[in-house]
Amino acid sequence: MKLLRYGESGREKPGMLDAQGRVRDLSSFVDDIAQDALSAQGLARLRAIDPSSLPLVEEAVRYGACVARVGKFVCIGLNYADHAAETGAAIPEEPIIFMKATSAIVGPNDAVLKPRGSTKLDWEVELGIVIGEHTSYVAEARALDHIAGYCVINDVSERNFQVERGGQWDKGKGCDTFGPIGPWLVTPDEAGDVGDLKMWLDVNGRRYQNGSTKTMIFKPAFLVHYVSQFMSLQPGDVISTGTPPGVGLGQKPPVYLNAGDVMELGIEGLGIQRQVVGQA
Repeated sequence: MKLLRYGESGREKPGMLDAQGRVRDLSSFVDDIAQDALSAQGLARLRAIDPSSLPLVEEAVRYGACVARVGKFVCIGLNYADHAAETGAAIPEEPIIFMKATSAIVGPNDAVLKPRGSTKLDWEVELGIVIGEHTSYVAEARALDHIAGYCVINDVSERNFQVERGGQWDKGKGCDTFGPIGPWLVTPDEAGDVGDLKMWLDVNGRRYQNGSTKTMIFKPAFLVHYVSQFMSLQPGDVISTGTPPGVGLGQKPPVYLNAGDVMELGIEGLGIQRQVVGQA
């Protein structure tokens, strides 16, 4: 299944894509794509619905973030060997964990706002994991059973805030609009081999990132297992799993975003995002 949320910001409705790629309204079955709807039982109920029986959303609509009421937005740093190499960093022996503020979450095609004082605004296309079950100390062999689905995430980053202003990475990762998620939550049965998905990102029509999840150091099952050793994960929590090479920081010389720039990005089978950079 491909689940989504559509409508104006703050008033999104739950939806599902039909076989023709059209949006169908799920409001009569769930109040949102969140919490219990993401459990194995909740997804089974949705999977049993014939999409053609649902009301068709005929007008062009805004996509919201594909999951609602996110409790935790967990990110993994330097999780692609080729990205670690371009930044001059050593390959981590264990996953690097940092948090992104949930207030950063926006829809996949909403504007990304350059913060006041920003000088090094950057992009990162990433595979997102959406948790479907309460997860604590889960074994790696069982971790995939705790995943509701996968999605596209742009881990927008301000490198000056992140690297040059002291302390943790979080201050360069959690600004408002720094977390476009979606367009769809794709359930594992339709997501394909998430260990080998093509992923890309363009800025103003030029391709900067052209990678694959196959160069991921720590795979989704291990990441869910690993993170659950340090914090419990709840349905709707999101893990952003790192980015392949081609970020602005890694260019020679570095390239950063300014107001008016356009980012387009996608992951094979998981959909495409498009953001125009604005000024906060």
